[in-house]
Amino acid sequence: MKKYRVFIRYNHFMLPITTLEKEIRKHLKHNVTANLLDGGFFGMALGFASFSTVLPLFVASMTHSALIIGLVPAIHSVGWQLPQLFTASHVSRLRKYKRTVLMTTIHERLPFIGFGIVALLLPAISLQAGLIITLILLTWQGLGGGFTANSWTSMISKIIPQETRGTFFGFQAAIANLFISGSAVAAGYILDYFDSPFDFAVCFFAASIFFAISWFALGQTREPEDTEKVIPEIQTHFWDDSKKILSRDTNFNWFLSARFLSQFATMGFSFYIIYALRRFHMDAVTAGFLTATLTVAQMVANAGMGWLGDRWGHRSMLIIGAIAALLSSIMAWFATSILWFYPIFLLAGIANVSIWTIGMAMTVDFGNESERPLYIGLSQTLTAPATIIAPLLGGFIVDAVGFIPTFSISIILAIITMLILIFMVKDPRTNIAH
Repeated sequence: MKKYRVFIRYNHFMLPITTLEKEIRKHLKHNVTANLLDGGFFGMALGFASFSTVLPLFVASMTHSALIIGLVPAIHSVGWQLPQLFTASHVSRLRKYKRTVLMTTIHERLPFIGFGIVALLLPAISLQAGLIITLILLTWQGLGGGFTANSWTSMISKIIPQETRGTFFGFQAAIANLFISGSAVAAGYILDYFDSPFDFAVCFFAASIFFAISWFALGQTREPEDTEKVIPEIQTHFWDDSKKILSRDTNFNWFLSARFLSQFATMGFSFYIIYALRRFHMDAVTAGFLTATLTVAQMVANAGMGWLGDRWGHRSMLIIGAIAALLSSIMAWFATSILWFYPIFLLAGIANVSIWTIGMAMTVDFGNESERPLYIGLSQTLTAPATIIAPLLGGFIVDAVGFIPTFSISIILAIITMLILIFMVKDPRTNIAH
C-alpha cells in the first residue's frame, strides 16, 4: 500500500493525504457532529455558571474585594493555560489522545457540583470559609481544564483537517456561545426569582447536569490511532525541546509577545460587570442580558472570524481583536449609562474570540505534528503569568484609585499589541507554504 495516494488543494498547493488522514476524513462528519454537541452542551453549562457574571457575583456575595472578585476569571484562565507546557512531552508521545482527554476533563466539570454545595451551606458556615472553599474549587476547575487542554487541542487538530481547523474552532465556539447566551439569561432570572442560597445552587447544579451531557458527547469521538507517528525511544525534557523552538522561531516569539500583552490589553474586562453593578446599580436580570450580549457577540465572531481566518489568515483576525479591545476599553472609560455596556460587551466578545479561539487556531499552525503539543504548551503556559498578573494588577488599581485608571492602562497596551501584530507577526501558514 502506498503511503500517499490522494491529494487535496490547500492555499494553491497540492498536499498529499496520508493513510491516517484518509481515515480521519472518513469519520469527519461524525466527529464534527459529536464535538459540536460537546461544545454546545459545555456552553449551556457555562451559561448557568458564567466566569464573567454568575461566579463573580457569587464571590461578590462573600467579599467586597475587587481584587478577589477579579481573580475569578483569572484563576480559570491561568489554570487552563499553566499546565499545558508541562504535559506537552507526554502528549507528544501519544498515538491516541481521546482516553487522556476523557479522564482529565472530569476535573474541570466536577467542581461545579462543589459550588452548588457551598452555596447551600453558606447559611451554616462563615462567609470566609465559603470564600476559601470556592477559591479552592476554582483552582481545581482551572487546573482540570489545563491538564485537559493540550491533549484536547491535539486531538481536535488531529481529527480536523488543517484547511478547516479555524472554521471548526470558530463554529464550535459559536455554538457554545449560542447555548451560553440562552442559559445566561435563564441564570439571570433564576438569580432574581430564588432567594439565597437556592439561587446560586440551582445555577451550579444545572451547570453540572449539562457538563455531564457534554462529556458523553465528547466520548463519541472516533479517533484513529496514529501508527505512522515517529516517537523517539528516549523521551527528551520538554524544556530542552522548548528552548530549541524559542531560539529558532522568531515569528513564534513575536506571536507569544502579542499573546502575553493581550492579557493586559483586556484586563479591564474582568471588572466590567462589577463596575456596572457599582456605578449604574445593575440588577441581576440586566447582568444576564449583558452576558447574553457578550456570548452572542462571541458566537457571531467565532463563526465569522474562524471562517475568515482560514481564508485571509488568522493574523488579520488577531489585529481586529486588538482593535476591538482598544475600543471596548475606551467606551468603558467614557460610559455614562448602563446602555453603554451592550456595545462594550459586544467589543469585548470580539476581542475574547481573537485571543482565545483565533489564538488557538493560529498556534496549531506552527510546527509539525510531533512539535505541535510543544507549540500549544508554550503558547499557553508562557502566557499564564500575564493571565494571572493582569487581573491582580487591575484589581489592585481598582481598589487603590478606581476603575478608570485600569481601563486607561488597557487602552495603552491594546495599542502596543496591535502594533506588534501588524508589523512583527507573520502568518505561519504563509511562511510554511513559501
